[in-house]
Amino acid sequence: MTDCQLYLITPESLDPATFAPRLAEALDAGPVAAVQLRLKNVDDDTIRRAVDVLQPVTHARNVAFILNDRPDLAASCGCDGAHVGMDDTDVATARRILGDDLQLGVSCYDSRDMALRAGEAGADYVAFGAFFPSPSKETEVRADPALLTWWSSMIELPVVAIGGITPDNCGTLVRAGADFLSVISAVWSHPDGAGAGVKAMNAAIAAAEA
Repeated sequence: MTDCQLYLITPESLDPATFAPRLAEALDAGPVAAVQLRLKNVDDDTIRRAVDVLQPVTHARNVAFILNDRPDLAASCGCDGAHVGMDDTDVATARRILGDDLQLGVSCYDSRDMALRAGEAGADYVAFGAFFPSPSKETEVRADPALLTWWSSMIELPVVAIGGITPDNCGTLVRAGADFLSVISAVWSHPDGAGAGVKAMNAAIAAAEA
């Protein structure tokens, strides 16, 4: 079993200047593979300003910076990649926009067929979920951890688990074969701060892998 890593998603609403220290605290607390900027219902300039402030924080710590929904802005802003969902840019178009060098992730919910098609169209990783009820995103989809086992045993492409993941419930997903655990509330809403959230998640991952 390969080591499972943490993949942070930002809150959907944030002030970049005040969020930057929280992001730095989180990344300084332990290993994080990537940070996805996910801002909803904002204009392009707001996204660009957030990238300008937050991407240097991740790059200074050798952490990938991924932009949600917008492969066009990811490419123009110098991000490391983009993540798209069912209602965003289709996978083949996103792949063309990003070129060969930038990362492309695709949300596949609970669909094996969608994941296979995403891989064929050029995705660098697929994401399944939600596995648990999520306080940050309403979803009618409930994915089964067996999806992770099926994918990781059949396909070499990395797989991300998302949706309501906490230190208390993540062990099932780690043991099922998730390469990455994507979290929001478990880190940003941790009562002792984002750094404590990262430490708690990484400790739970390590315990599940032991």
